[in-house]
Amino acid sequence: MSNKTQFATKIGLIAATVGSAVGLGNVWRFPILAQSNGGAAFLLIYIACVFILGIPVMMAEFSLGRGGGSDAVGSFMNVTPGKKWWLTGAIAIIASYLILCYYMVVAGWTMEYLWNSITGDLYSASTSSETIGSSLFTSKMKEYIVDDINPLIFTYIMLAINFVVLLCGVKKGIERLSNILMPMLFVLLVIFGCVSLSLPKAEEGLKFFLSPDFSKINATVIINAMGQAFFSLSLGMGILITYASYYPKTTILSRTAVTVSLLDMTVAIMMGIIIFPAVTSFGLTGESLEGPSLVFSTLPSIFAQMPLTQLWSTLFFLFLLVAALTSTISIAEVSIAFMQDRFKMTRWKACIVVIAPLFIFSSLCSLSQGSLGNMTIMGLSLFDLFDTIATNILLPIASILLCVYMGWIAPKAFFKDQLSNHGSVKSRVFHIVLFIVRFVAPFIIGAILITNFIK
Repeated sequence: MSNKTQFATKIGLIAATVGSAVGLGNVWRFPILAQSNGGAAFLLIYIACVFILGIPVMMAEFSLGRGGGSDAVGSFMNVTPGKKWWLTGAIAIIASYLILCYYMVVAGWTMEYLWNSITGDLYSASTSSETIGSSLFTSKMKEYIVDDINPLIFTYIMLAINFVVLLCGVKKGIERLSNILMPMLFVLLVIFGCVSLSLPKAEEGLKFFLSPDFSKINATVIINAMGQAFFSLSLGMGILITYASYYPKTTILSRTAVTVSLLDMTVAIMMGIIIFPAVTSFGLTGESLEGPSLVFSTLPSIFAQMPLTQLWSTLFFLFLLVAALTSTISIAEVSIAFMQDRFKMTRWKACIVVIAPLFIFSSLCSLSQGSLGNMTIMGLSLFDLFDTIATNILLPIASILLCVYMGWIAPKAFFKDQLSNHGSVKSRVFHIVLFIVRFVAPFIIGAILITNFIK
């Protein structure tokens, strides 16, 4: 455990961990949920969930990872040898790998859109007022995503980039890339925030997003906000356990959890500030705000109506690619760390074992949006099936089991020692955190799980 690789700097540690959390959950899932759940009412509940639930559960994952000093399975085994709670980590690893299979495809789409923004092909037909509408970009989205060849090529490029970065290791690969990409991401966010706020009906969009109507708050809004808080912070995926195993012993876990959560939440809120003024300014509603359509159809239609179309489109898809890349790298690291720690593989061999099968699974996920679209399992394409199993079932189960483990099974002194750095840091909030992890979080995550089954 003493030879365990560690992040070299505090900034690198934060950048890598924030990069693991920031992803499509912030970019398109948050604005969609906010739009359909009352705007500011949802925002307030979401912020409360991050502070009351997300941060304590993140502290629990950090404590297990650093204290266990191993991968998502090994950390459980090191803290409570001989017990079967390591299965919780196994569930998290399976969930993260399923997510990785289709997330690589989405990352490939993002790179394809970036390339076509640079070349101008994305806007090649938008030369008249009749063609600038979102219908053009809906057709473009079908052309780019449903096509069998191009999405595969860009997915393979993303797999190759991930392989190279991961092969370089924690310090020279993950940390170094995060130190470059995360500041770039926030700079791009600020640029787009300024552009969006300059649009004609920006004030109307901001009012919807920032002025709460408390009559909109109901059980559905609360459940959706809770689910978004857990999803956007990457809880239950094994990422935080794995990354925390690379934390130096001097890292103050409570401070790190608050910092990471605030930065992740800032990205989500900034996306709302970017999206809603644009939506109200250009009169877009309904299906244009659903899932991939928001990013790959609605936003290009907005860029087409702005000066410097290609510039803004290129910068946006560069931003999205940064978010996707930091996410895929962190998700893949969960399985790579598992292979290294459990099977004593070299990093080279672990990277091959993890990445190579993705050329098959990600290809199938990509083709399930095209030529294999008629092949379904339980009425779902392979892409949607992996998403449903991982995010709606396995992640909530892993999160519940983690809370039960850290709240009741792991030695109480272990949790407290990790949060207080063995007494060197005053941790006045430990008993509050322990109460939430023991009693509040499992109940709420259980409600989310039940809601997912009902849906």
